[in-house]
Amino acid sequence: MEILTVAQAGKYCNVSTETIVDWIEKEGLPALKTEGGHRRIKKEALDKFLREKGVPLPADAKTLERKKILVVDDDRIIVETIVQALEEDDYGYDLISAADGFEAGLQVSHFKPDLIILDIMMPDINGYEVCRKIKSNPAQRDIKIIVLSAYLNAEAFEQMKSSGADVCFSKPLPLPQLKREVAKLLGLEK
Repeated sequence: MEILTVAQAGKYCNVSTETIVDWIEKEGLPALKTEGGHRRIKKEALDKFLREKGVPLPADAKTLERKKILVVDDDRIIVETIVQALEEDDYGYDLISAADGFEAGLQVSHFKPDLIILDIMMPDINGYEVCRKIKSNPAQRDIKIIVLSAYLNAEAFEQMKSSGADVCFSKPLPLPQLKREVAKLLGLEK
């Protein structure tokens, strides 16, 4: 069973995300809500809804492969802010989070993300070590890494770059810039 974000449903139907939200709120399109209040739509329910409304199903009934993103930070508010911002994009990312470096290592092995957004200062394994471990594994070398830190000075920036980070940002988060950089690193935007 395929589950779509609002953005993915819009792309699938070639309509705006606002139209999908209207269909959910006013037209009865069945949708689930995540703990964070984000809507998810079962593809089969969307197809049924379209048929019932007399809307032709998209010619390509397969959605595009979703890019996977792992957000690693011990601050839940930061994680939720990043996840919410990325869920609002039209790219329909698959997003999960980890609260520390150890959990991040497990998630990298199981989830196999295309990109990681990583905090440097965490309680157990710091971001430098997580970055080095990922980039030293040939199977994980292509994972893109964006580093976030409140403690990012020129020396820390250089250390993260040498550890394998692709991009570094200082907190507080520049969300529009972060979203652009994520899309660019994943090859979705120039």
